[in-house]
Amino acid sequence: MEEKQNIEIQEDENPIQPNQEAGAPSNEPKEEMTNGQNESADAKMAPEESQRKRHKGRRDHAKALEDEKAKYAELNDKYLRMFSEFDNYRKRTAKEKLELSATASASVMKDLLPVLDDFERALQNMEKNGNEADLQGVTLIYNKFKSTLQKRGLEEIVAIDCDFNTDEHEALTMIPAPDESKKGKVIDVIQKGYKLNGTVIRFARVVVGN
Repeated sequence: MEEKQNIEIQEDENPIQPNQEAGAPSNEPKEEMTNGQNESADAKMAPEESQRKRHKGRRDHAKALEDEKAKYAELNDKYLRMFSEFDNYRKRTAKEKLELSATASASVMKDLLPVLDDFERALQNMEKNGNEADLQGVTLIYNKFKSTLQKRGLEEIVAIDCDFNTDEHEALTMIPAPDESKKGKVIDVIQKGYKLNGTVIRFARVVVGN
């Protein structure tokens, strides 16, 4: 009887846990394996995630650099266009001022040309009349007047015995040439022509040999 009681006591000291069948394996080792596997997976994923972030950072930096280059190119293009427009405006304004000045001078010169013509006709008449004293005085005034105009850029167009040139001459009439060498050339000048700073302000009115 005492041996039977001892056996029963020993069996009571190791009772079967509730919800656990005899011989069933414990769940605790499985949980430890799962945690270990997760830690291993996280360790593997950490470098990959870090590498992806580095690649993404590089792409973002490259994109930002390209955007800055595009903005710089756009601003530089605008600056060059603006500078070119300003330079063209400056040149155009300077040219217009010169043209305005030349136009004003040309207008004054055109108004003075008839006076120059009158001087020349007066000198011709004085030469015919033989009044030497008056001729010398008027000649001095004429030369001074003509010299002043020449200093301002006035230039007489040479026409006699020159080939007829429509850029400088205006043919009033054509007459038979006295010889072959006079054909197509200016035989006589009815009215002198003039240039101002290289630009014709009055065409020479001429007679051309035919």
